[in-house]
Amino acid sequence: MDALTTPFLTGTATGAILLLAALGLTLTFGQMGVINMANGEFLMAGAYAAYVTQQVVSSTGLSIAIAIPVAFVVAGLLGLLLEMSTLSRMYKRPLDTLLVTVGVSLVLQQGAKDLFGAQGDPVTPPSWLHGSVTVFGYDWPYRQPFTIVLAVASLAGLNAALRYTAFGRQIRATVQNRELAETMGVSTRNVDRITFFLGSGLAGVGGVAIALISGTNPNLGTSYIIPAFLVVVAGGVGQLKGTVIAAWAVGVATAFFTSWTSGSMAQVITFALVVVFLQIRPQGLFTVRTRSLA
Repeated sequence: MDALTTPFLTGTATGAILLLAALGLTLTFGQMGVINMANGEFLMAGAYAAYVTQQVVSSTGLSIAIAIPVAFVVAGLLGLLLEMSTLSRMYKRPLDTLLVTVGVSLVLQQGAKDLFGAQGDPVTPPSWLHGSVTVFGYDWPYRQPFTIVLAVASLAGLNAALRYTAFGRQIRATVQNRELAETMGVSTRNVDRITFFLGSGLAGVGGVAIALISGTNPNLGTSYIIPAFLVVVAGGVGQLKGTVIAAWAVGVATAFFTSWTSGSMAQVITFALVVVFLQIRPQGLFTVRTRSLA
């Protein structure tokens, strides 16, 4: 039982981090056609925001509570700056955005190394995250359920914003049909900016969760960006429910394969399985339903 429980629980926690990284990507990729390879560095920015907040606020419990909104704002502003300065000129040019954001990710990694050093720094979990809970014989560290709760809360907040606010309806309209949304008076330019801010900010929140589990590292984003894009494509571009299912599936699959092989090989096997799945269902788990005139 433990051989199944351990990878299932750890994989679910990994899937929660992938979900936080992929939530923004699934909106921006579907809405703007942007392949943002720098999104992993927004995770890194969130992790370092948690570290800096902990250096300023002496109470570890209070520092983590403050670090979550701080990381959201810091990563969101980085994403907004990237969108306004560069990506706004490259919409629907995926190859160009891929090349540019790879360069930006390298710049951000080097900037983190210059500011904080190449070795990374630990982030001390608060006392209420010490210890573990026993689940079917496995001692599940509290930090992992906390990551899942954080991801679920972020998903619920984003889903509520998309469903019940005027701005959320504008986002959904822009994702489904940008030209029609513009004819209805939607300022898609402002929608793009705010969507990029929200998506990048959610990645920053994921960075806080990573920092609590493994600390900070200038290169931590590179471990998550490719799986996050796998989640976006496998779930269906622009589909939140598909992103949730795919994030959980990729996280659990990777954890199961890691239990009997190396972590890098586990990612290769998971990547291969996703490629096979996309050969069978290239549109992903879910697609946007539209009406067409025939």
